[in-house]
Amino acid sequence: MSPEAILWAIAAGGALAYGLVFSEHAPSAQRTVVKTSAVAALAVLAWLDEGSMLLALALAFCAIGDAFLAGDPKRWLPFGLIAFLAGHLTYVPLFLDRAGAPPVWFWPAAAAIGTVAGLMLRALWGSLGALRLPVIVYVLAIVAMTVTSLLLPGRAWTTTAGALAFMASDAILSFDLFKSTKLLGSPRLTAWAIWFLYWGGQAGICWGMLNG
Repeated sequence: MSPEAILWAIAAGGALAYGLVFSEHAPSAQRTVVKTSAVAALAVLAWLDEGSMLLALALAFCAIGDAFLAGDPKRWLPFGLIAFLAGHLTYVPLFLDRAGAPPVWFWPAAAAIGTVAGLMLRALWGSLGALRLPVIVYVLAIVAMTVTSLLLPGRAWTTTAGALAFMASDAILSFDLFKSTKLLGSPRLTAWAIWFLYWGGQAGICWGMLNG
């Protein structure tokens, strides 16, 4: 097997192991390693591609965020937010560097994304407490990341789909953390949606940037 195939296998194996097994376990070193490996392997994959250092850096920041959030969210959430914020902000120049002319549907789609983010913030506002300002900054960053992904050429469509999946995962996670809202009342379904939308989003972004 090529190094690239091995790294994709490690990433997918880590994603499945965490989503189906370790997501329901208490915080532990093993849980942290499994969760972090799913995106860290993608970061190494991007690093092996000489023209993808920004992609590798963005994925590395997100892997660090995964490591923090594998622990107790009440203790490590702010650090996880900072790591993911850095990841989102790194994706923005990466996407802009490869952007084309805005398609006709760009502005309506960008407005829709901004509206959804605003409605989400409004719904969460009373539960954010001291994290209001950090969450606002974080939401602005993920909106910027998602909107700039709309400018990528059609051949990188998995990156755009991945950015949207990433945003959807963060929305579900936010309502779970701050409002204890579960999808269909199911903690397991909620955990699966958060994790597999997130990892699938990162994998889609990585694939589109390396192959698009």
